[in-house]
Amino acid sequence: MRPTPLPAGPEQESVWDYPRPPAVEAVDVRVTIELGGAVLVDTSDVVRVLETSHPPVYYLPLTAFASDSVVRGHGSSFCEFKGSARYFDVLAGGHRAERAAWDYPSPSPGFEVLAGRIAVYAGRVDRCIVDGETVVPQPGGFYGGWITHGVVGPFKGGPGSMGW
Repeated sequence: MRPTPLPAGPEQESVWDYPRPPAVEAVDVRVTIELGGAVLVDTSDVVRVLETSHPPVYYLPLTAFASDSVVRGHGSSFCEFKGSARYFDVLAGGHRAERAAWDYPSPSPGFEVLAGRIAVYAGRVDRCIVDGETVVPQPGGFYGGWITHGVVGPFKGGPGSMGW
């Protein structure tokens, strides 16, 4: 059962207005990710994926990450839209966050821009920041969206949202 979307205020987007299949767009924002007190990545080369009921997922160039900070982790998954994903551990400041990131090495048609880019679970690192705002991780352990003041839900991933 679809929940009632929250009203979007000025300069906000409702995730219920995002499309399915998802859209991909370049955005003019600065993203910083921290782990173990160290900066893992700081870039303005940012692409986000927008999908109904999900906060945006931010994809950053693998080349923007600190040297030797991203190593192949265990497992894989499949998205009906983007294709096969593989997982990575991220290392910084003497810490290792297992399966904290993923990519699509051969994205499906329409998502080619994701090749060479990596997304990070905000809840598995110390902090993810978009234009100075610390993000809130999407609820649940599977989805990797980042919640900022600019998006309203409700968001998929919490209890009772599996059928949305």
